[in-house]
Amino acid sequence: MTITFLALIITFTVVSGASNSDKVHQTPPEMIVAIASKMPTLSCSHSIQGYNRILWYKQHRNDKLLKLLGYMIATDANPEKEMAVVMSGSAEEGKNATLEIQNIIMESSAVYFCAASFHNAAY
Repeated sequence: MTITFLALIITFTVVSGASNSDKVHQTPPEMIVAIASKMPTLSCSHSIQGYNRILWYKQHRNDKLLKLLGYMIATDANPEKEMAVVMSGSAEEGKNATLEIQNIIMESSAVYFCAASFHNAAY
């Protein structure tokens, strides 16, 4: 009997405004995931006063476009339709927002980004 594991390389990068990039943190920095293993979970936090939104993106190898996976405003999760992700936690300063990637397939192999921003419902 032969058992084959399909491994994906998932790399994470943090994005923020140029002057605040050192205030947004994403963990782990990279991981290799086997299809048969537990669903990968990323964490993102920031220390930017007044920011209350975390956006999650992914970018496939050799693709210049970023695909929005969804975003969180405070504790309200807003995944994009047809994206196999679950978001939880909080986008508030000093808190952790998490992204769980579900239904892992070869196309899940990508660079994943988190970004922090300010959301004002008034505009």
